[in-house]
Amino acid sequence: MTFAELDLHPTLLQAVEASGYNEPTPIQEKAIPLALAGRDLVASANTGTGKTAAFVLPALQKLKTPRTPGNFGPRVLILSPTRELATQILDAVRKYSKFDRVQTGVILGGMPYREQLRMLERRVDLIVATPGRLIDHLERGRVNLSGLELLVLDEADRMLDMGFIEPVEQIAAACPPTRQTLMFTATCDGPMERLAARLLKNPERIDIAGKQVSLDTIDQRLLRADDLGHKHRLLDHLVSTDAEGKTIVFAATKRDADRLAEELCAKGHAAGALHGDMKQHQRNRTIDDLRRGRIRLLIATDVAARGIDISDITQVINFDLPKIAEDYLHRIGRTGRAGATGTAYSFFTRNDWKQVKAIENYIGKALTNHTIAGLEPSERPRGASAPGGYAKRPYRGGGQGAPGGRPGGFGGGPRRPDAERSGDRPHTEHRHADGRPAEHRGGGDRPHGERGGFNPARRDRDRDRSTGGGRRGYSSAS
Repeated sequence: MTFAELDLHPTLLQAVEASGYNEPTPIQEKAIPLALAGRDLVASANTGTGKTAAFVLPALQKLKTPRTPGNFGPRVLILSPTRELATQILDAVRKYSKFDRVQTGVILGGMPYREQLRMLERRVDLIVATPGRLIDHLERGRVNLSGLELLVLDEADRMLDMGFIEPVEQIAAACPPTRQTLMFTATCDGPMERLAARLLKNPERIDIAGKQVSLDTIDQRLLRADDLGHKHRLLDHLVSTDAEGKTIVFAATKRDADRLAEELCAKGHAAGALHGDMKQHQRNRTIDDLRRGRIRLLIATDVAARGIDISDITQVINFDLPKIAEDYLHRIGRTGRAGATGTAYSFFTRNDWKQVKAIENYIGKALTNHTIAGLEPSERPRGASAPGGYAKRPYRGGGQGAPGGRPGGFGGGPRRPDAERSGDRPHTEHRHADGRPAEHRGGGDRPHGERGGFNPARRDRDRDRSTGGGRRGYSSAS
């Protein structure tokens, strides 16, 4: 099928051809005709499948019809969970409307109110917005959605995860019941089904999400790390050996992203951080720097990286594993795009086996455990196969005290307190003077270590078991 067979307006076809596209992707081929027919739609599709054009082109075609007399508000509203994704949607709108006169606007957090107020005072045809800032304008009476004709919810599952569903429902309630609604989501489980039942009218359903489709061009590798310091050494090696490519490194928290970017820059790498605490112009500049090659390492959090569309990412590194298995696909899907191949490295420690198994179950395949010469882990976790295999079950062992200081970052300095929240607490093994590992068998003394979370039940249990050999140290349960 060609785009010409989708019954698009000639100026839209001209813009599509000028963008270099000849044939629609599966999601475009199925969604565009239904959307043009005025049907409500629930479409399950991953990032990188062309889903943005699947709703932008029908939205622009709707604007070809005359505006209803007396309606001075927006005719199309596209909601997005993140500012980066909203910005890219607006770019797509402008690209496909280059041969038309369409008044567009964007409402995002982190941008000046004055600009948005000036935009809302004009007669705008199409608005791209994030839910939080739009609700602010809606509650202040600055935007009127009573004449809206089309509502698009992009990455609705992510909006659910981020707690935006109540604002989304409030926004939908401000729209007329006669509107058309298109919902795009990577998954369509129970919560999404219930949301669709509340907001859509007898929707058509499309499922192009296929978990394995986007993995064919990505080499996925597990790298076991003994502790946080080992992770830093692995990271430094990987980014140094791929000196010509572009890399996205995923961190668990905003502070971790900042710290990793600072440490990589101190090592001489061109790196930048991307997270939700940055102002919008800073985020835009960072993404543009990566796209233009001024930096080649982007250290990002999951939410901030959502929707980033840069085709020449050569590798993705999960410095911290995602808490949600689905996010693993969103992360590694940043590489191996447009027919190119890419590599996805995932660091894991002895405490991460549950997350590893969840990811393997979600993608339906075992991840391969690799090692790097000179950076091998000191021991193999229980239940793990040799390099080339994966763990049969999570490592299950008691907490152990750490004699002495914790290894830090690249420079080996003290570890910051917030690092423990990322789930990357380094494990330090206690040994006898002759180098033999010492195991705690339930009696006598444990080696003293840094005390973790206080547990009265454990304290009483250990006191009852004590043989009088001295005070015991307590370790946080992992």
